[in-house]
Amino acid sequence: MSLQSIKYSRGSLDILDQLLLPVQSKYVAVRGVEDGWKVINKMQVRGAPAIAIVGCLSLAVEIYPEEFENKKRLRQEVEGKLNYLVSARPTAVNMKIAADELLALANDLTKDETIDVAAMKDRFLNATEAMLEKDIADNRAIGAHGAKAILKRVAETAGAPTGTTGPVRVLTHCNTGSLATAGYGTALGVVRQLAELGKLEHVYCTETRPYNQGARLTAYELVHEKFPATLVLDSMVAALLRAKNVAGVVVGADRVAANGDTANKIGTYQIAVVAKHHGVPFYVAAPLTSIDLAIPGGDHIIIEERPDREMTHVGEHRIAAPGINCWNPAFDVTPASLITGIITERGVFKPEELKEAITKLLES
Repeated sequence: MSLQSIKYSRGSLDILDQLLLPVQSKYVAVRGVEDGWKVINKMQVRGAPAIAIVGCLSLAVEIYPEEFENKKRLRQEVEGKLNYLVSARPTAVNMKIAADELLALANDLTKDETIDVAAMKDRFLNATEAMLEKDIADNRAIGAHGAKAILKRVAETAGAPTGTTGPVRVLTHCNTGSLATAGYGTALGVVRQLAELGKLEHVYCTETRPYNQGARLTAYELVHEKFPATLVLDSMVAALLRAKNVAGVVVGADRVAANGDTANKIGTYQIAVVAKHHGVPFYVAAPLTSIDLAIPGGDHIIIEERPDREMTHVGEHRIAAPGINCWNPAFDVTPASLITGIITERGVFKPEELKEAITKLLES
């Protein structure tokens, strides 16, 4: 059974505090939007899909017990709180897209004269709660499409019929599993699907410095699932790809631009460069909510910068020389030219096909 990072029932929300993992498993109550903003900003919850879900559910928890004098007042409350939540971690586009969709719903309900304020609030709560179930379903679809793409590529390279190749080795970066989503995972969902098919020989995960999401979180999930897995340092990836016959790299995404350029956890870009050099396919696994067609390319993606302390300290222990300057971007942008395919819940697309394909899907 996969880990549960989000526990929700109407009026109640608790999140697994990922700052304490893997040493301690403790849930933190989120009583409203202010709590939601803090757990996202402090990275007690992280991963683009989970950020959006927790942000929106924190609003649902806040408005659930409230009574609003009219629909206009409810709409104003929704708009202000959603805009605030988007500011918690701006690189992850999922929260912004979810906020835009919920605000559009609030606007439509406000104009609908057949619906009173109580019904409007109930419809809004239903919409936020539906995100949990949809995310899990989308992740399972991503896992299925991704596993199929990796196995097909291996079969084509070997000149063998699809489905006849043996188990494969894959590499992943950062954390993209149940801890980063509502459940199952995106890139780690692909790994999970390979395992379910009996096609996972081994999965390698990077430590993902400086916040160590790979060493703390992905490794925690892999051990929990009893997958054959090995942790490697970020600086070992080139040596790993040269020595271990890795069939593919699969990572997540915080935002994908219209041309396929992808912002993901810092270190992703260099893995893509090394994968290209070694002829290893490099896949990005992301739901449609991570694709931002309004941004033409990666140069337009806002990159969050984190505090120096994440680099200079491990816990309370300083590991860097006092007085040294630090540059700590949380993400980097992998150019589309280095990406083999972008795995979504609706299929796998080449970066150059992405904009046209997604536009058609959204219109259908």
